Amino acid sequence: MSFAPGILKGKAVLVTGGATGIGAHIVRKLGKLGARVGIVSRKEENLQAAVAAFESDDGIDVQWRIGDVRVPQLMNEVVAELANELGGLDILVCNAAGNFICPTEELSPNGWRTVIDIDLNGTFNSCQAALPFLKEASDGGRIISISATAANFGWPGAAHAGAAKSGVQNLMKSLAVEWGGYGIRANWISPGPIEGTEGVDRLIIAQGKAQEALESIPLGTFGEGEDIANAVVYLSSDTGKYVSGAELTVDGGNQWKRR
Repeated sequence: MSFAPGILKGKAVLVTGGATGIGAHIVRKLGKLGARVGIVSRKEENLQAAVAAFESDDGIDVQWRIGDVRVPQLMNEVVAELANELGGLDILVCNAAGNFICPTEELSPNGWRTVIDIDLNGTFNSCQAALPFLKEASDGGRIISISATAANFGWPGAAHAGAAKSGVQNLMKSLAVEWGGYGIRANWISPGPIEGTEGVDRLIIAQGKAQEALESIPLGTFGEGEDIANAVVYLSSDTGKYVSGAELTVDGGNQWKRR
């Protein structure tokens, strides 16, 4: 999809989990469209490799910090530092996530807590840390969380992730109401199976379910990372300025075939 060059010029964006997978596609797209971008991730090696690739392959200068979305005080510090370097903060993309396959009866309390901490608590911590800066955004701040279509259904083998993502969706609805008075929009994107992501590789292909998954998608193909990045651009730009508290599903029609 083509957007007007510079459609996000002057916007400052922070992407959690922005070094790999869907997050990296989002960073690349927003940076090419003129945004100033900062990323947060737990692994320094991923951050350094990603930032080097963004610069060499795409000509994008990306700021970065090591951070763990599960730790509120750390996120407060990291977000403040990046906002200072970026000259403010207009858009927060909550993309950090964790998941693994495990039947619920075999799921340990620690396994449950780990995914809830990263996906749900991490999104809350990121939003809280970003709020003071989003309040000052000249055109109103944007919060965009990356969820999953599976959160709208039962998710056998991933009840922990389904519960966390459902919580994220409700959090976005609540923030759309509570923080709308600050001019902040809060929305979430629900991807279907996206090719090349850890989710598809571990939860579908490694389980021998690729053909079954493709047959459940009316368009007959997995999505691409850029499909999600394009959705983020829409919600980040003036085109989506009156959208708040909403889900943008990007799944090739998969959710309707599952109903």
